[in-house]
Amino acid sequence: MPILFSDFMQNTNDPGIHAYLEKLTPERLEAIQKLRQLFQENLPKGFVEEMSYGMIGYVVPHALYPAGYHCNPKLPLPFISIASQKQFVAIYHMGLYMDQQLYDWFIAAHAKVSKQKLDIGKSCIRYKKPEHIPFELIAELASKMSPEQWILNYTSQLKK
Repeated sequence: MPILFSDFMQNTNDPGIHAYLEKLTPERLEAIQKLRQLFQENLPKGFVEEMSYGMIGYVVPHALYPAGYHCNPKLPLPFISIASQKQFVAIYHMGLYMDQQLYDWFIAAHAKVSKQKLDIGKSCIRYKKPEHIPFELIAELASKMSPEQWILNYTSQLKK
């Protein structure tokens, strides 16, 4: 029987996530919890929440993509992670790194909803102050790529 993407939902019972959250300051905890909630509500079905690279991550499980992440095939394919770093809250969105159209959309949309200069790398969006995070925009970004689309995009980039 084939595995359907809709069979997978976020796993919010990872004890590592709860331990991670317990270490955060109240201000950062509020922002990270809000980001978790919006990812759980807006990511298409198929992504799984787990601790990944020391951050709260949303990944494509091996059951959907058995090859795993090319850097370490024992790990599932990462998609989005959130972290409280020393100087900022970070959102790592691998889809932005590999999809120029999505990246361009996000840059333009961010400029429309935020007066803050966007601090972004290839896949990392950084917010020095949690109150500057445009949560509605991040929710919309989360909804824009399904696990199927992410796998196709990822595998097409690996072949280049």
